[in-house]
Amino acid sequence: MDQLSPPELALFRSRIRGCLLGGAIGDALGNPVEFLSLERIRASYGPTGITGLVPDGDGVIGRVTDDTQMPLFTAEGYRNAHVRARTEGIWGAETQLVREAYLRWLETQQQPGPRPAAGVGHRTGWLRDEDWLYAQRAPGNACLSGLRVVHVPNPQHAIDGSPGPVNPESKGCGTVMRSAPFGFPDQGPERAFVTAAHCAQITHGHPTGYYAAGALAAMTYFLVRGEPLPAALTRTLELLARHAGHEETTSALRSAADLAADGPASPEKVETLGGGWVAEEALAIAVYAALAGTTISAALLASVNHSGDSDSTGSICGNILGALHGDADLPHHWLAQVEGRAVIATVADDFAAEIHPGASGHAS
Repeated sequence: MDQLSPPELALFRSRIRGCLLGGAIGDALGNPVEFLSLERIRASYGPTGITGLVPDGDGVIGRVTDDTQMPLFTAEGYRNAHVRARTEGIWGAETQLVREAYLRWLETQQQPGPRPAAGVGHRTGWLRDEDWLYAQRAPGNACLSGLRVVHVPNPQHAIDGSPGPVNPESKGCGTVMRSAPFGFPDQGPERAFVTAAHCAQITHGHPTGYYAAGALAAMTYFLVRGEPLPAALTRTLELLARHAGHEETTSALRSAADLAADGPASPEKVETLGGGWVAEEALAIAVYAALAGTTISAALLASVNHSGDSDSTGSICGNILGALHGDADLPHHWLAQVEGRAVIATVADDFAAEIHPGASGHAS
């Protein structure tokens, strides 16, 4: 483990925080307009679409969805695996512990609130005691159905482009929207990529679904360690190219980069990349918005003002921007209104301190 100076530790923690908090901002921006066409968004909010946080169907501002919930449980499960490896020397437990964390998330989608753990193995971890996480806001069907299948991907198996056994035809964006935390530890971009891809197969078997998850994890790894976004994207594409069956994910990311080089962001350009319902489209839209946006706020708005899965594309874009810039540069007038922000910051700080013990701090 590399020794970081105090300023480096603070920046590392800021980027981990930024990744999770930025994702929550993007999720909260996109939540009220998910399922709306661009035409409907403009009719409801004006010719430029939404320009900030707006109330959801219940009139509440700042609510988050499964696109924030699941990354938090990813972080909890993956941090647990890191602790076990460090303290007990037990390696290879990542997929098992992440799946257990996802089972805790599944409980939040099935129960009205926390229940006693009652000795059940997977029901450990403090996130399951957070009442606000027990909200069902259009969770992905493949995530729900996949977790009802008992399958723990073998971390020793190669990522070779073959379909996984659970929902083998599904490449929904539920794989990628939860995968940024796999890029947090100091284990190299390939390990981040492969671990995210394995854990995506817990619920989604389509290669593009798990390659998009791996790509976001690798990109996050580079960004958290100070790479500019174009360089992080280039290195991620190089990593993808080493894996059979990568072409669909690679093509989507290259289209995003080419489009970003073609002038300012616009909803019409976003929609040429798809609707974001499937993994490679959601990742491409998020990357495009992050590259083409002139400011963090503009990029986040570009990622949600389109006909499609706006909360997922917004959350992924927020993950990318937050990992790139850190939490201090996020739009604080939006962050102040986001549900659960103190818990999200605590999850981030706990993970950062596990990787680099000096990177501790107080949630805000």
